[in-house]
Amino acid sequence: MTAKPLSEMKDEESVIVNEFKGGRNFTGRLNSLGIKPGTRITVVSSMRMKGPVTVQIGSATIAIGAGMAQKIMVKV
Repeated sequence: MTAKPLSEMKDEESVIVNEFKGGRNFTGRLNSLGIKPGTRITVVSSMRMKGPVTVQIGSATIAIGAGMAQKIMVKV
C-alpha cells in the first residue's frame, strides 16, 4: 500500500506514520510531539485538507495544522 498524507485520512482511522516530507526542523518538531516513523496514531477529527487534524498518540491528543498534516505520510 502506498503512503498518503495524514490530511487525507478520515475520522477514527488508525494509521502508521511512514515518513515526513520536511526538513530537520519539521522532523524534530514532530519527534518532540511523539510522532515518529512507525508510530501508530488514530485520527480523532479531520477537516480533510482545510483545517487542523486532531490525532491521538497513546493517551495524548494533539492538533496538527493542515500544512504539517499534508507532509506526514501514513499507511493504513
